[in-house]
Order: sequence, then structure tokens, then C-alpha cells
Amino acid sequence: MLMIEKPLSSVDVDFVTTLHGDEAVSFIVLMQPRGDQADALLRAIDDVAVGALKDAAREGEEPSGSEARRPAETALERSVQALRDAGCEAVGQVVEDHPLDKMKAVVEESEADEVIVLTAPHYVEEFFHRDWASRARHKVGVPVLKLFAHNE
Repeated sequence: MLMIEKPLSSVDVDFVTTLHGDEAVSFIVLMQPRGDQADALLRAIDDVAVGALKDAAREGEEPSGSEARRPAETALERSVQALRDAGCEAVGQVVEDHPLDKMKAVVEESEADEVIVLTAPHYVEEFFHRDWASRARHKVGVPVLKLFAHNE
């Protein structure tokens, strides 16, 4: 299972599809709209921490709620297609409410071997172990691998 917050870049696709060498892999991709993940203040602090001051100033403009759904669906469709183009089986869905509960349910239903959380760095949340990977490790019952997404 793969949890993402933005579309996969070609580097991300190469990275996750080659993690297990030549072994055939399939993905269930859960897309959490970025505007719904954490409050704008935490995201702005993360932006400041990495020197992205312009991004910090725009955090309040990030769509949330129903406005975030369509961009998330588009990002998910592109990501699932990129994984398929790389030769993997892939399906996906946008997760709006209780993403950790959904993650656990998908792991149980699909008998997933592992969870990969692919996100941008979230320094404040990571410091307090409130990021998706840290929280999932206590909930899903399979190994959780945290990877940082690449930009193109």
C-alpha cells in the first residue's frame, strides 16, 4: 500500500517500483489531499524550516474540504497511471476522513505486506511523531516505510 499527498514524480515511480528488485509488485494508492492533512500553521512552520518562505506565505491558500477533492483525484489518477505505465498493477482512492483508519482497513482487506508513506518532509510533525508514518506504525500491523517525495 502506498500513501501519498501529491502526484508521484517519475523519480518517485522509479523509486517505489524498484524497492523490491525484480519482484512483481502491486499498489493500492491512498491519496490524502494536502489541505486536509494538517493545519496551515504546522505546514507554514515546515516551509520556514526548509527556507521556503514564499510557500509559507501561501499556506492559507491551500484548498481544503470539497475544494481539495478534485485536485486530489487528478493527482491520484496521474499517479496510478504512472505506476501502471511502469508495469505494476495499481488502483487508488482519495481518502478524506480518518486516513489512518482507512489505511488499516485497506491493509487488512488486501493483506498488504507493507505500507509506504511517500510525503514531503514535515519536520514539526516528525519531531513529535505525529506524521503519517509514525502514526501508522502503531496502527496498521505491517512494516511502514517512510520515503521523501521528489520534485520534478
